[in-house]
Amino acid sequence: MEKNKIITQIVDIEWVMFDKVNNIGGRASCQDEKQTFYIMRSSQLGAWSEALLESYLEDLEQAKQAGRNPLSEKYGYMMERTSPGEFAGIRDQLPPRTPEKDALIDRICAQQTDWQEQLAERYPKLTGRGRSIRRTEDTPLNTSFETYMWGELATYSQKTIEIYADYVEEIRQAGKSIPEMVLVNTVKQYGFDSLDAAEQRMR
Repeated sequence: MEKNKIITQIVDIEWVMFDKVNNIGGRASCQDEKQTFYIMRSSQLGAWSEALLESYLEDLEQAKQAGRNPLSEKYGYMMERTSPGEFAGIRDQLPPRTPEKDALIDRICAQQTDWQEQLAERYPKLTGRGRSIRRTEDTPLNTSFETYMWGELATYSQKTIEIYADYVEEIRQAGKSIPEMVLVNTVKQYGFDSLDAAEQRMR
């Protein structure tokens, strides 16, 4: 299947799931911003390989059939780090993870977080409005880039995580950066030709 078609399928499914996420403090404003959701998610997915996209789409389809909402589960997993007390009350509602899966997730997050820090050094204005980067900055009201990614990866299947880990290594060996690829995709959707051009326009 063509890559862009897979991405559209994924984001369509994710949007329906995201719309159904029940937050502790009530519906979040971002749940009413469909266009922004599509831009952000398609920018991220556009940095993936077709093999990774196909495996993740399969995860979502299987979750739908099982009546699960991985986007809700993502926020639940994050709470293990941001709100451990509250997490204890929902732990049994989340699919269990294996040590093998956690080890791969940790490896992916370590590389992605390093890349994100390098990107922030080069483009402080573009990245400065986003999340804090390291999990050491997590609080009940602040979820870092590292923990947000960790929570999302925890919802993926073992197969998808393995493909993701291999892809991260492939990108690393090529001297590239997934967060940079994602940011390039994002600024292009907002009409900029490059990261430098977008950085210069930021205040």
